[in-house]
Amino acid sequence: MIKSEPIHTQVHGHRGCEGPVPANTIPAFLMAAATGCHWLEMDVVITGDHRVLVSHEPWMDHHACRDTKGGVISEQEGRAFNVFNLPLEEVQRFGCVPANHGDASISPREGWHKPTLAEVVRAVDAFALERGIRPPSFNIEIKSEPLQYGTFQPPPAEFAELVTLDVTALGITGRCIVQSFDTAVLEAVHALVPGVPIALLVENADGLAANLQRLSFTPAYYSPAFSIANRRLAEELREKGIGLLVWTVNEEVDMLRMLDLGVDGLITDRPAEAMALIAARQ
Repeated sequence: MIKSEPIHTQVHGHRGCEGPVPANTIPAFLMAAATGCHWLEMDVVITGDHRVLVSHEPWMDHHACRDTKGGVISEQEGRAFNVFNLPLEEVQRFGCVPANHGDASISPREGWHKPTLAEVVRAVDAFALERGIRPPSFNIEIKSEPLQYGTFQPPPAEFAELVTLDVTALGITGRCIVQSFDTAVLEAVHALVPGVPIALLVENADGLAANLQRLSFTPAYYSPAFSIANRRLAEELREKGIGLLVWTVNEEVDMLRMLDLGVDGLITDRPAEAMALIAARQ
C-alpha cells in the first residue's frame, strides 16, 4: 500500500473561532484552543496608556461592542471611542457581543470585553495546562494603517516596540508569528526581534515578486487571501523557502483545496472543522 504524504498544514483559529461568543475575546480563544488547533490568530491595537490590546479596530465597532452601560451604539458613536485615546480601564468597561448575531438585545456577559495580549496568553496557557493539552502558539496581527499613524495608533516604530516588549516579557518569542499588511511595522518588528517569524499579509493582485520587494528581508510566511492561492504560487514559495499561510478559509471545499496545495497554514473561523478534515486525511 502506498502511503500518502503526511499533512503538515497547521490551523490558525481566526480571532479565536466563530461561535456563540464574541471574536477576539478570551472565551473565543479558549473555545478555539479546545479544538486542538495549532495557532490562535488575533489582532492588536494600542490603548491610550500604551497597552497592547486585542481588538480588530482601534475603536468600538458598533456591530460588536456595547457602551459602558450595555447599550447599543451607532457607527459614528463607535468610531468616536478611539481606543488610542482611552486608558485600558475605560476600554474594558465596554462590552462585546457576537458581531454576526444580528440581535440588538444581546448583552455582554462576563469575560466579553477586549482583553490585552498578556491576558490572552496567560488565560490560554492556564487553560491548556488545566486540560492537559498542547498549548497553541500565537499569530499576532498588528493592525497598522498609514493613514491612522498618530491618530488611531502610534507610529510603526513605537507600535512595534510595544508589541515586541510584550512578546518578550511573556516568553512567547519562540511560539508566535507577527503579521501585518503594513510593511513599515513589519520592518520595525524584524529589526527589534529578528528571530520572530514575520508573515506578510497580502490582499492585492500585484503578484509575489512585487509584494516581496516591499520588504528589505525575506519573510517566513507569505499570507494572501486563499482565493488567490494556487499550485504555481505554492511551488514558487516552496522554492524560496517561504511558507504559504492563507486566510480566511471557512468552507469545506476551500479547506480541502488548500490541503491539496499543501499550504503551511490556513486561517479559519472554524478551526474544529479544519482539524477534523486534517485528522480524516492522516
